[in-house]
Amino acid sequence: MTAFTVALVLVVAAAGLLRWRRPAWYWLAFGVTLAALRVLVRYRSVMDACGLTVPPARWRLALARATNQPIPEPRPPRIRRLRPTRTGLVLRLKLRPGQDVFDIAAASDRLRHSFSMFGVTSREVRSGVVDVRMTGYDVLKRVQMPAETEALPMRVPVALREDGSVHYRDYRAMPHALTLGATESGKSVYQRNLVAGLAPLDVALVGIDCKQGVELFPLARRFSALADSPDTAAELLDALVARMADVYRLIRTQQRITVDVPDAEIAADIWDLPDELRPTPVVVLVDEVAELALYATKEEEKRRDRIITALVRLAQLGRAAGIYLEICGQRFGSELGKGITMLRAQLTGRTAHRLNDETSANMAFGDIAPDAVLAAIQIPAELRGLAIAGDASGGWHRIRAPHTSLRQAVNLCNRYADRTPDLPELAPFRPTTSTATELVPSAKASPATA
Repeated sequence: MTAFTVALVLVVAAAGLLRWRRPAWYWLAFGVTLAALRVLVRYRSVMDACGLTVPPARWRLALARATNQPIPEPRPPRIRRLRPTRTGLVLRLKLRPGQDVFDIAAASDRLRHSFSMFGVTSREVRSGVVDVRMTGYDVLKRVQMPAETEALPMRVPVALREDGSVHYRDYRAMPHALTLGATESGKSVYQRNLVAGLAPLDVALVGIDCKQGVELFPLARRFSALADSPDTAAELLDALVARMADVYRLIRTQQRITVDVPDAEIAADIWDLPDELRPTPVVVLVDEVAELALYATKEEEKRRDRIITALVRLAQLGRAAGIYLEICGQRFGSELGKGITMLRAQLTGRTAHRLNDETSANMAFGDIAPDAVLAAIQIPAELRGLAIAGDASGGWHRIRAPHTSLRQAVNLCNRYADRTPDLPELAPFRPTTSTATELVPSAKASPATA
């Protein structure tokens, strides 16, 4: 009996230590079994208390009266499947007649408390079938990406969602995106994860970093073109517009519109072309869009209009040509001048880290998901990397990217430097990878020059 007591105490102590220091290990070792039992035991009473039951069918009531049996109890949604995951449980429910997926979504917070889970979200699988995803611990506190992710062309994992699923940046589904975040909000780490995910792919990376290149130039070996000033950025964007026109001419010559060719083989974008003819897709990363839109003189105003016009043209027409935009900035508002709201309208994907003002949050989500605006401005300063991600469908999620240091991103770009394509039209903007000379004098002058 003493040995059993000692063993029980050790197991409880180990479980408590794991729950404090390694919540993911605790969940896999102890939490998933306890949570599954808790859900199954409490299911009927919880659904009844949350108003997610329906009265029994009329024929059941008639049969009970005819046979002098007790009145049947209200019926909750039927459990189709209970699947454990590395971060929680997925409960697939078959809704009863008269129930709606919005009923489950409205009761998510009550279900979270009733089942003693960290978070509960719901998603409609098909008509009458809902997946209720429950997380057992705070997966965004210490982000751990799964070892294996679903690999698809032009689709990279960049962060983890609050329900434990992976957040992907899919360029085929959402060609252009806007990423906002104040200083020290984690926007640069999100951008590094994006570059790290794109580095192994057959894609050309083009960067515009008007902070003299301090963010993107360390990753230069994987970039086909880089610009570190508004003047160079204007020339680079003009070259991309010219490349877009050349790609459209190639698609036009290869469309194969004849009566003998099935419709499915007619080319309308680069992904319909044969592999040997398909141009390399290009991802354009703009580190600080406000620097491209600001001006102080007439000449700078002309340059600004030239840049914004080129960005709008790429956003409107670049998808079929395989040119995708990643617009990043600390501030994005209509006060940046004409063309900004037109550019914003073409950026389907929206990601907002902690923001200093509500106007930027409204520019990010006001036109697609108004309830995400409040969530974006409530991100605490101590949770760097936490962000709200949404799209034009109106859905949004809390996400957090795993911490990737600049050194790690540089090492990854150097490893895949051989995959950097040479694009002739962007050759003048190809960054040099030789050791840079010191441009800023040392704070302490040497004795010879003092």
